[in-house]
Amino acid sequence: MSKRTIVSMPGDGIGKAVLDETIRVLDAAGFDAEYVEGDIGWEFWRKEGNPLPQRTIDLIAKHKIALFGAITSKPKDEAFEELAPEFKEKNLVYSSPIVGLRQHFNLEICVRPCKTYKGNPLNFVRRGIGNEIEEPIVDVVIFRQNTEGLYGGVEWSNPSEDVYNAFMTHPKFKKNFGNVPKEEISISTRIFSKERTENILREAFQHAKEYGYKSVTLAEKPNVIRETSGMMYKMAQQIQKSDYPEIELWNTNIDAQMMWLTKNPEDYGVIVAGNMFGDIVSDGFAGLIGGLGFACSAQWSKDGIAVFEPTHGSAPKYADYETSIVNPLAMIESACMMLDYINEKTIAKKIRKAVAEVIEEGKVRTYDMMKMRGTPDVVKKGAASTKEMADAVIAKL
Repeated sequence: MSKRTIVSMPGDGIGKAVLDETIRVLDAAGFDAEYVEGDIGWEFWRKEGNPLPQRTIDLIAKHKIALFGAITSKPKDEAFEELAPEFKEKNLVYSSPIVGLRQHFNLEICVRPCKTYKGNPLNFVRRGIGNEIEEPIVDVVIFRQNTEGLYGGVEWSNPSEDVYNAFMTHPKFKKNFGNVPKEEISISTRIFSKERTENILREAFQHAKEYGYKSVTLAEKPNVIRETSGMMYKMAQQIQKSDYPEIELWNTNIDAQMMWLTKNPEDYGVIVAGNMFGDIVSDGFAGLIGGLGFACSAQWSKDGIAVFEPTHGSAPKYADYETSIVNPLAMIESACMMLDYINEKTIAKKIRKAVAEVIEEGKVRTYDMMKMRGTPDVVKKGAASTKEMADAVIAKL
C-alpha cells in the first residue's frame, strides 16, 4: 500500500510548534505518511496579498487530507496597513483563509468533540447537595454547519442601491432602518439552505446512533430567528421522526444552552447548530474540559476533502518565546480525528490512550494545566514545554 500524503499547514504563530510536535507523535505511533507543507496565513497576505495561495488549494485538492495549525486574522483596516506597498493599490481585502478553505472545498461538516480527561486539573467542578464538590463527566460532540449562516460572507457596508432597495421591500427593514442614511448601514446576512442544513442534521443523528448517544440537541433560536433557526428545527423534527425515532431530539435556545451547560453538562450528548451558534457552544463546552488547549476539530466535505485543526488561535505573543510553552494536545487530538477519518482507528486509539495516561498521571503539565499565566519563564517554574508534553505522550506510546 502506498504511503499516504498529508498536507501540513502550520499557518501563523504557535501553529508551527503544535503541528511539528503532533507529527512527531504520529511518527512514534506508527502512522506512515509523507507530509507536504502548504502555505497559508498572515505572512502570505502581507507579502503576496493572498493568505490562501492557489498552490495550497491545489495541494489540498490533490491529496485530500490536511492538518492545520492556527491562523491570525485582523480587522480590515489593520490588515490593509500591513500589506506590502506594491499591493495597496489593487483594492485587496483580507478575508480569513480558513473560512476561504471551507467555502472553496465546501467543508460543510464541522465536528468538535469535548470530552473530559480523568485527572485534568482544569475540568469543570460544581457544588452539589450538602456542599459536596462534583466533577461531572462531559462527553459532548458538537456538529456545526460550517459554510453558511453569519460566516457565509454575504455582507455590505454602505450597500449599493440595488441591495438597499431590495432590503427596503421588507416592511421591518423599511420601518426600522428606512430613515437611516444608506452610508451609515452595515448588513451581514444569515443564510441557510435546506440541503446543507439537512446534511449537518443527518451527520449529527448518525453519529449519535453509531456511538450510542441518547439525544441530539438543536442549539438555535427558533422563537426569534424564525426563518433560519425555525427551518432547522422543523427539519430536525422530520429527520428524527422518520429515521431516528430511538434518539431523542431536544430543542434549546442558544442563550439558555449557555447557562445550562454549566448546570448539567453531563446531560448532553450530540449538539447541532448553525455556524455562529455552533462556534459559540463548542467554545463553551471546551471551557468545561480544560479550555482551548484541549479543543480539537474536524471539517470535511461530501467529496472527501478534510481538514483537521485545533480550535485555538495563533497566540502570536507565545510564538516568539525561545521555548514554546503552549499545550499541543488539541492539535494531537485533531490528528487523532484525522486518523479516525482515514480509518486508522487503531493508531488513533493508541494515541488517545497515551494522552489520557499522561494527563491522569499528572507528572507532565503545560502552563495552562498548572493554572499559570503564559509568561516565558513558566518552564523554569515547573511547567512542561510544548516539546516536553509531546515527549511524555511518545513515552507512553
